[in-house]
Amino acid sequence: MSDFPPRTTIKRWLVTTNHKDVGLLYLATALFFLVAGGVLALLFRAHLWEFGGTGLLTNTEYNQSVSIHGLLMVFWFISPFGFGFANYIVPLQIGAKDLAFPRLNALSYWFYLFSGLLVLFSFFQGTTWANGWYMYAPLNVPIYNPGYTLTMGGNTTILALALFTMSVTLGSVNFLTTIHRCRAEGMGTWNMPLFTWATLLTVWMMLFAFAALLAALILMLTDRLLLTQYFSSPEQGSSLLWAHIFWFFGHPEVYIVFFPALGIIFETFQTFCGRRLVGRKWVIIAMVLVAVQSFLVWMHHMFLTTINLPIKTLFMATTIGISLPFDLMVFALIYTMVKGRVRFTTPFLFNLGALVLFIIGGITGVFLGAVVLDYSFRGTYWVVAHFHYVMVAGVTALIGGLYYWWPKFTGKMYDERLGKLSFAVYFVGFNLLYFPMFLAWETPRRVFHFPEGTELYHQMATVGAFVIATSVLLVFITLAKSFVSGPDAPDNPWAYSRTAEWATTSPPPLENWPNRPSYASGELQFVDDATAADGGAVAHERTGQAEPLEADHEDHASIWPFGIGIGMFVTFLGLSGLTPFVVDFATARGVELAGNTAGSENILYPVLSLVGVGILGVTLFEYGREEFNAPEMAIAERWPFEGVGTTKTGVWFFLASDVVVFGAVIGAYVFIRLHTGWGEIETVPPSATIGLINTYVLLTSSFTVILALVMAERGNKRGLLASMAVTLLLGLTFLSVKGYEWSLEFAHDIYWFTDLQYSMYFVTTGLHALHVILGLLIAAFMIYRIVTVDAYLEDDRPVEYFGLYWHFVDIVWVILFPLFYLM
Repeated sequence: MSDFPPRTTIKRWLVTTNHKDVGLLYLATALFFLVAGGVLALLFRAHLWEFGGTGLLTNTEYNQSVSIHGLLMVFWFISPFGFGFANYIVPLQIGAKDLAFPRLNALSYWFYLFSGLLVLFSFFQGTTWANGWYMYAPLNVPIYNPGYTLTMGGNTTILALALFTMSVTLGSVNFLTTIHRCRAEGMGTWNMPLFTWATLLTVWMMLFAFAALLAALILMLTDRLLLTQYFSSPEQGSSLLWAHIFWFFGHPEVYIVFFPALGIIFETFQTFCGRRLVGRKWVIIAMVLVAVQSFLVWMHHMFLTTINLPIKTLFMATTIGISLPFDLMVFALIYTMVKGRVRFTTPFLFNLGALVLFIIGGITGVFLGAVVLDYSFRGTYWVVAHFHYVMVAGVTALIGGLYYWWPKFTGKMYDERLGKLSFAVYFVGFNLLYFPMFLAWETPRRVFHFPEGTELYHQMATVGAFVIATSVLLVFITLAKSFVSGPDAPDNPWAYSRTAEWATTSPPPLENWPNRPSYASGELQFVDDATAADGGAVAHERTGQAEPLEADHEDHASIWPFGIGIGMFVTFLGLSGLTPFVVDFATARGVELAGNTAGSENILYPVLSLVGVGILGVTLFEYGREEFNAPEMAIAERWPFEGVGTTKTGVWFFLASDVVVFGAVIGAYVFIRLHTGWGEIETVPPSATIGLINTYVLLTSSFTVILALVMAERGNKRGLLASMAVTLLLGLTFLSVKGYEWSLEFAHDIYWFTDLQYSMYFVTTGLHALHVILGLLIAAFMIYRIVTVDAYLEDDRPVEYFGLYWHFVDIVWVILFPLFYLM
């Protein structure tokens, strides 16, 4: 684009959709949250310098610091840091010019940034979240923790995490579509670089794991904002319910965090050992096995619960089983070093250090995988040390990746001596911080005091914390010095690198390649493809720049993702103050709320929500109207989705994620009914007739959507308009009937906060109604486009995509109807 702003302007970073720019934004933002989380860690480690605490933090401040440190590091630093590398590197490695959906990529970043800012803003709302990053029930709801659970700051933190999961879902859909459909000609899946393989498996895990987390957060937010009772009834299994849903997400999250780092380890070992990874195909198979098995081991986090011993034994076996593929990967890396000629550069040292630390973390984790030993170690500093030896080993590799790709990002080389010094300080600080925790393992987790006799170990850990902070500062100094005054980097500064990002300039041009990359001959070549649909430049030399032809290429700028991010930030900030209004509404109807400390109403919060919704309305409307050119690659490997369009593939991935969301919410209903006794909970609607009517209404609307697609294929504008209008009217009819049904319950003083069975009914059917409303808004926008610009007559695919979503919503209702009306 000729009007695309230069990188030196603020506007460039607000409007960019280019994958390299978004990748750099992810990396910079993740490092910012690393500093924020690190400062909190230094605070509570300083507090633990002596027995009884130094008094630096109060008990509540300690809990806040530990909780937000965990949340920031797990969610807002490690995963997005790896995602930043993926944004920048994966399209280059697979020969793509950008991700499949550039604007969606930018939107994912802005959701990520604004969700993190919401967490930081929560500190200014009284008390922020203070119940641990795992948010165990029933301590995550007000009745069992009235001191600070119901504060607006706590609500804001959970809303921020929900927004973050939306960001992850958008990114996962985008990367899955890109890697499966936008690979260069001749690049089969087996031939993909190992970092791309690691990213692919990461986003597959993200798609399902974060959907489960989103479902859990939705249920918790209804408890906190609307006073439902999902997690307020331990006798009905609420604590177990939260643990099941959260750890179904939580254990795959360990591998979601570590897999990008693992991909970097593979790439740097190949480069600096000067040979292909030993047993490469077996390593890929091992990674696939880990990704699948990661969803089959969550219950080892629940060995101290009332789950029966045979089930615990089964999950102990799956836990031990998941370590076997990692054994293969570790030995492959060791044998690669043995067979190669190692060059101990800074990137290799960090990745070698990561391997050593991960081995220690894996060995100590075996203790926790055994039921009997877990009884002793669970809830102690042994878990803290093991957890950090695994997770922060991933951080170690990611820092190595930062050094490895720094020349590609900036076109500058760094000072190797400073880099090696930063590694030495880091490695010493890491082990000084975390290894003493194994020795002080009897110290309880999440407690602001520690037993007498372990003071020396805690002091060593505190010193280690400040040493590792110094090493991170050294990394920043090294890279800052490189950026300001470092020597220019060649296009490929590493002698034995073997992936495509090193075959373009450093940094790469806007559209990555002067010509189309191809592996059809078995090796990377650049094909002069001036007339191809993806618009390659005619310059044949690798150093040629594509900028002169940018005006004829895809767009790289849109302000609307940034605007949508602002709208979500304002809306969610407003929602954080909703609880006092619901409390007043409930107490006015004679409901006694034990342990309620919701605070006084502040009209500013509802106003903020309304303003946020208004911003969202405008920005989403303009996002839909914007003419944004992101053409599909004309020649690409697309297995296993050759016969499916790019956008349609993305829609299917999104729906797969939504299946897990509804599956978790419906599963929660089934779990509670089974735990309580199925017959003990009666159906809430007084009559199945209303539900049956709504079932017919929705099924009829599915037929009219199909009719709309037929009209679009025939180019019949009046028929298309009529079919979409009838679909809209049927959807409104469904909502009207549902509203009438709810009003009957309200007339009998039955509300979502009355009892658990009513909470489940209102929340589950309300979540479905929310999906219906979203579908109707899309339908209304499509009708507007048909009327104003004769849309969808020449390209009927958007009608098909809308139909896929609408049919999914209808199928969900077909499942809900018998569950809530007949059983």
